[in-house]
Amino acid sequence: MSTQEHTYPVQFSVDYPDRPLNRVTTAFRIFVAVPICIVLSAVSGGVWEWSQGSGTSAAAGAGGLLFFGPLLMIVFRQKYPRWWFDWNLELQRFSNRVWAYVVLMDDQYPSTTDHQAVHLDYDYPDAARDLNRWLPLVKWFLAIPHYIALIALNIAAVVTVIVAWFAILFTGQYPKGIFGFVEGVNRWNNRVLGYAFTLVTDQYPPFRLAA
Repeated sequence: MSTQEHTYPVQFSVDYPDRPLNRVTTAFRIFVAVPICIVLSAVSGGVWEWSQGSGTSAAAGAGGLLFFGPLLMIVFRQKYPRWWFDWNLELQRFSNRVWAYVVLMDDQYPSTTDHQAVHLDYDYPDAARDLNRWLPLVKWFLAIPHYIALIALNIAAVVTVIVAWFAILFTGQYPKGIFGFVEGVNRWNNRVLGYAFTLVTDQYPPFRLAA
């Protein structure tokens, strides 16, 4: 079987940090990451609410991955506006940089623009040629087996990240086996997101951690 047949359209990887990681920022990562997590929340659909003693309240929120807009355009016009695609891709890339920092895979503070050590790529689809116009209506449902698998995998990833935290504090290194597993879990997450929600491919995601 050719390499092309093994390659899924949504490609994700994180460069392994083959160097001593910063033990101080690792020890306090949950606190150090708070500012960039707030920034991410501000552009990814976060909502804040507050109220005053008089009973008045207010809420603010913005951004987020675009789902219903592309879905409607694909179904009714067989188009995927390029700027919507670019927004989804760049927001997903930024989210993954923050994720990689939180789970200790990189000690370089996440950039809002540079790709750094985290790589996420998928091609801009020709909606009329590459995408079935009706499939976006059911992709979220077809992906249910993946949601079930990812619940277990993400729980396992949390446990292994805790193990990696101790390993970095004592050795300065992220164990390669754990690194590969955590990377694979998020690769799987990104494939499902690309298929069911950002709608960039009709190719069903594989049940595997590897690229």
